[in-house]
Amino acid sequence: MTTLRFTADLWRWEAQTGWFFVTVAPDASARIREVPRPPRGFGSVRVRATVGGTSWTTSVFPDASRGAYVLPVKKAVRQAEGLGEGDPADVRLEVLE
Repeated sequence: MTTLRFTADLWRWEAQTGWFFVTVAPDASARIREVPRPPRGFGSVRVRATVGGTSWTTSVFPDASRGAYVLPVKKAVRQAEGLGEGDPADVRLEVLE
């Protein structure tokens, strides 16, 4: 299992939505891309994410405009960790097979 760590700022997907993400660091995105895996919807890759003391299972998604994967950060995680738009998040990702 591949484990990746990085820090990235929390950002909102378009001004009117409630979707928040962090961009997976370029070196971590490259490591995710280099492992061959069966195709999944939207090019997603299953991960176990940890921010602070909160862990959850989700997927990261490729974002062509950023040239990296993006990790959705749900409201429960943002609230539990006291994260707001623009705040840095220390992220640990375990890439699931």
